[in-house]
Amino acid sequence: MSLQAKLDAFKADFEAGKPPYNVPHSVIEVMHRATAELIASGAADRALKAGDRAPVFTLDDPEGNPVSSADLLAEGPLVISFYRGVWCPYCNMELQALEAALPSFRALGASLIAISPQTTVNSRKSVRQNELDFPILSDTHNDVAAKFGLRFALPDYLVELYRNLKNDLPGFNGDESWTLPMPGRFVIGRDGVILYAEVNPDYTRRPEPEDMLPALRKAANVSA
Repeated sequence: MSLQAKLDAFKADFEAGKPPYNVPHSVIEVMHRATAELIASGAADRALKAGDRAPVFTLDDPEGNPVSSADLLAEGPLVISFYRGVWCPYCNMELQALEAALPSFRALGASLIAISPQTTVNSRKSVRQNELDFPILSDTHNDVAAKFGLRFALPDYLVELYRNLKNDLPGFNGDESWTLPMPGRFVIGRDGVILYAEVNPDYTRRPEPEDMLPALRKAANVSA
């Protein structure tokens, strides 16, 4: 089953209020409103695209060790997935799909990282629960996400909903800003130029990991 098919199946059960979710329809309506407004804002159109130069960054891995994008690119192409947090089931399913595709990425000389605003403690939890063999880097305040054009502030009514659902983003992230990254997937060549970019303000829609393979093959041929 494709990643998107799994996401669609989960979404259908979640929005139908099936156990164990039992989510009221009013909650679903608020989530739909927030997604529709983010789409209408055109924020995704302003994110970095293929052909743009990627920002250089250094972020901590789950153990608190600094990881430099420049060091990773010195070894080969880099795949980046911007991840909302351990609390997001859609994101966790995406990480699991990326883990399954990791051997294909490594065969082409590429590294894979996820970037999330969550604390290193929660990143360790994500890595453990999703059985990942790649790191989740902590992007405090979504600063790197902002450089990629992905950071957005949650509207007040969505903040209220999250609080009512006990989804404490300030607690998860160690940051009071109530911001998140739009889900984004990037392939960066060794020269720092973005070869593939996919950004979707609808967090229930994610590209397939295999969609990045043509860009990675191109990068491998250039490096050869």
